[in-house]
Amino acid sequence: MTKDLKTKVYELMLTNRRRTDKYQYTLPSPDAYPYQWLWDSCFHAIILSHYNTGDAKAELLSLVAKQFENGMLPHMIYWKPQNRKDFQLINWGKKGTSSITQPPMIAYSVWEIFQKERDVNFLKKIYPGIYHFYKYLLNERDPHEKHLTGIMNPDESGEDNSPRFDPVLGLSNKQTLQENTRRRFKLVKQNILCGFDAPFCMRNFFWVKDVPFNSIMVENLRLLSQIARKIGKKGDAVYFTEKASEIAKAMRDLMLEDGIFWSTYGEDYKKIKVKTWAIFSPLFAKIATDQEAKSLVNNFFLNPKEFYLPFILPTTSKSDPAFDPNGFWRGPVWMSTNWIVFKGLKNYGFHAEAKHLLNSSLKLLEKSGFREQYNPLTGEGYGAKNFTWGGLIVDMLED
Repeated sequence: MTKDLKTKVYELMLTNRRRTDKYQYTLPSPDAYPYQWLWDSCFHAIILSHYNTGDAKAELLSLVAKQFENGMLPHMIYWKPQNRKDFQLINWGKKGTSSITQPPMIAYSVWEIFQKERDVNFLKKIYPGIYHFYKYLLNERDPHEKHLTGIMNPDESGEDNSPRFDPVLGLSNKQTLQENTRRRFKLVKQNILCGFDAPFCMRNFFWVKDVPFNSIMVENLRLLSQIARKIGKKGDAVYFTEKASEIAKAMRDLMLEDGIFWSTYGEDYKKIKVKTWAIFSPLFAKIATDQEAKSLVNNFFLNPKEFYLPFILPTTSKSDPAFDPNGFWRGPVWMSTNWIVFKGLKNYGFHAEAKHLLNSSLKLLEKSGFREQYNPLTGEGYGAKNFTWGGLIVDMLED
C-alpha cells in the first residue's frame, strides 16, 4: 500500500471524528450523514484497527452505550441533534436513536481489533453488549424458529432501496428514489403503530429473510463464539457455534435454488429472485460449496452481461430489469459490498478475482475520491463526499 493512500484514509477518519460527553465516534460523512450508524461504525472500527486500536475500541463502545433493554442496537444514534434542512430526520417513535437495527457486523469488528492487540479486558468489557444484541436477533427475529433472521424494514439491510425489496413493498422494478423513500416512510409509520414489536410488525407489514444479513450473522456468530471462549464463556461459545450452523443450514434449505441463495419473504419463505450483489454474500461466511462458489464466479462475477462491468462490483446485475447505474443501491458500486465480496473470494481461493476487485476499487478512489457510491460504467462518484467506507481499502490491501 502506498503511504500516501494510507495517510489519506487516516486523515479522513480523523476529520470525520466527533465526541459527545465521554463517547467518541465517526460520521460517515459530515455533510450528508451527520450522525452515527451501526454498521458504518463497525466498518470504521475495522479501518481504525489498522491505525489505533484505542480509537477502534471507542467506536464500538459508543454503539453499545445506546443499546435497548431488549438487546437491540439501533441503526442510528443522534448524539447531537441538528436542525438540518438537507437531512430528513425520521420520527422513529424514540428520542435520540432509531428503532430499527442494521447488519450485525460488530462481533467481526471486535475480533479484528483483538487480532491487532490481544486485549482480553476489552473483550470482557464489550461482551455483555454484543451477547445481548445477537441473542435479541436470534430470539426476536425468528418467530417461526426456522433459523433465519428476519428484517422488518429495508433499511435494516443497510441497502435502503435495493431492488431485492421491491416485491415486498409493492413497487415496480423501475422507480424513483423518492417513490421508494415514500414507501419506506409509510412502513416506518406502520412500525410505530405496532410498537416496533419485531415478530408482530414483520408478520403484518414487512418480513424479509435477507441473504447478506444472514450471511453476516453466520460469520459473526462464529466469531462471537471465539470471543466467548477467550473470556472463559465455554457454554456461550458452544451455543453460538450451534446457532451459526443452524442458520447456515437453514439458508441452504430455504434460500438455495439452482446454486444461488435468494432472499425470502413472508410466512411461506417465498424467494425473491432479483440478481443483486447479495448472491455473492454467502461466500463471506463460507456457506456455499466449492462448486457453488465456482459457478457464482464463472457465471456471474466474470460475466460482462451480469457483474463484470468496467468498474466492479455493481450492486445489481446489468441483466436485471432493475439495473440503474445511477440508482443508489440499484447498480452503483459501494465499497462496503466490495469489501464483503473481496473477503468471500479470498475464502475460496479466487485470488486473481479478488485482486481484480481490489484494483477496481483502487481505480474508483483514484478517479473519484472518497465518495458514497460509484457509477459501474464510468467510475464517476455519486452521493456523499468524504465518505468513510472507502477507508476499507486499507483492510483489503493488508489482507
